[in-house]
Amino acid sequence: MKVGVIQATSQAKKNELLYHCTMDSAEKHGHKVINFGCYEEESCCFSYIEIAVMISMLLSSRSIDFVVTGCSSGQGMMIACNSLPNIVCGYTANPQDAFLFGRINDGNAVSIPLGLNFGWAGEINLQCTLEKLFEDEFGIGYPPEDADRKKRDTLLLKEINGLTKRNAIDVFERLDKALIQKVIQKTNVMEYILVHGKDKEILEFIQSKR
Repeated sequence: MKVGVIQATSQAKKNELLYHCTMDSAEKHGHKVINFGCYEEESCCFSYIEIAVMISMLLSSRSIDFVVTGCSSGQGMMIACNSLPNIVCGYTANPQDAFLFGRINDGNAVSIPLGLNFGWAGEINLQCTLEKLFEDEFGIGYPPEDADRKKRDTLLLKEINGLTKRNAIDVFERLDKALIQKVIQKTNVMEYILVHGKDKEILEFIQSKR
């Protein structure tokens, strides 16, 4: 998988930590990790809503397979992501959350609380959480005796998710123009999508807004 790391500006100081913990956990299992920030040195600030739109663009364009993200509580980012097309985002505050989300829910994004309860030795919980997320194959079900039922439920949930959400381009076209213009300012994300994206409509949409 290609795994993208991107979090809201409110937690830019944790970006390097989030990136390195993700890299240490994912790359040994053959995944490639790309860091999109937000970085401390960036002059432009991005809210969790704006970052969630970018995550939808990354996943909808198929330029990235999975996203590790977060905000101060982790909740806002998770809700924003799940409001947008082609994202199934889990809230993963600890290793148990991450393990169960990966094995049972088989989503394509996780939101981590990077401020709330992130005290002394918080980096240990973060590293262990990401280790549990990537240590096994996604979507295999858990516990083993209930794996088949869990996989059926996950497929059904994904079908429902697809039915209840609009097409990605339809959503992007309907979003507030000021929001889209702000999102387009995150040039490293947009350039990555234009180079690696596989959805022609999304590529044309981004190019038309630059």
